Amino acid sequence: MDVASRPLHSPLLLSCRRPWSSSLSHSSTFSSYRGQSSIKLPTLTSTSISALSSFSCLSRKHTTLPWCCTSEEQFNAPTCFNGTISKHTKLFTRIVAQSELAGVGITDTDINPSSGLSLSPSMNLFRCLVLCFNSCLTIAFRNAEVSLLSKARGIGFYTVTAIAALLLIVLMLVQHPLVLLADRYRRKAHHLVASVWATITVNPFFKIEFEGVENLPPSDTPAVYVSNHQSFLDIYTLLTLGRSFKFISKTAIFLYPVIGWAMSMLGTIPLKRMDSRSQLECLKRCIDLVNKGASVFFFPEGTRSKDGKLGAFKKGAFSIAVKTGVPVVPMTLIGTGGIMPPGKEAILNMGSVKVIIHKPIQGNDAAALCEEARTVIAGPLNQQS
Repeated sequence: MDVASRPLHSPLLLSCRRPWSSSLSHSSTFSSYRGQSSIKLPTLTSTSISALSSFSCLSRKHTTLPWCCTSEEQFNAPTCFNGTISKHTKLFTRIVAQSELAGVGITDTDINPSSGLSLSPSMNLFRCLVLCFNSCLTIAFRNAEVSLLSKARGIGFYTVTAIAALLLIVLMLVQHPLVLLADRYRRKAHHLVASVWATITVNPFFKIEFEGVENLPPSDTPAVYVSNHQSFLDIYTLLTLGRSFKFISKTAIFLYPVIGWAMSMLGTIPLKRMDSRSQLECLKRCIDLVNKGASVFFFPEGTRSKDGKLGAFKKGAFSIAVKTGVPVVPMTLIGTGGIMPPGKEAILNMGSVKVIIHKPIQGNDAAALCEEARTVIAGPLNQQS
């Protein structure tokens, strides 16, 4: 069945055929001016075909057509699109919305193609509303399915990480005295356990791809590692790299059972935000660790990005690199924010993660190092967007 329709604020599913008085064709060309490409779309010839399989979308803001058109003259108006689109085209095709209206009892035979629409305007309007309602329901159900799946994956993720943590924390407790005696600053044995924990947690749920691993300095060479910060998953992702570096973490995290204990044994450095004394103590401790052969890891943005865009960098990490003379290793994390967005730690969406390890950089000016590192990290993010 055919209903001439104008899309609502939400994109309404449309298909095109030409001309007005011709019979239904099996395909027609629909020109999309967002990119100015022509797409060959099938036109429904039977209500038994799913409407969603052959419709294209057009936003309401790009057209001045009335909501429900019942005459050929309305479609053949000199200018049917406003704004930018009016510069490119005039509408000489009939735009029709076709949908299977189950239970209505009206079929394609109710419309005579040779004489246009034979239904009354009220019936056309009714069909437009039903089509829009069906489209909204379809979108709602799809979103509900995705939301339920993401929540289920989130429950599974935390279940796996909790079980793995409970088992592995025992191993860390047993070996901790030996680690303090033999490797007090790097604590490689503890970091190996943490890497196993992170790998067990993430492997069932998403894939991590590493690029530029050859740019990593030798494992015994101290360095300052920096990266963008998109998600709670960033820590898991970086731990799977298998390098022993000290993270900086809020003091409140140390209060959590098991996780807080593990962080203390790993040598994670506590930090009170908005406390200048704590920040100074953190920097002094980092310098001391680097001088004794350990590496440190910073998120120079200071917090997770809410929109995925790279924020301004703080110079603390780069001041440490300048004072200790060690290289800065920039890293770009891509994909973690889409899988577990900031503020939505209860869900785990589908996706994959990519870690790009850039070549180490060095210098004597903290501000210049900061700007260079930010430019390097932002490169892949800009290409992705």
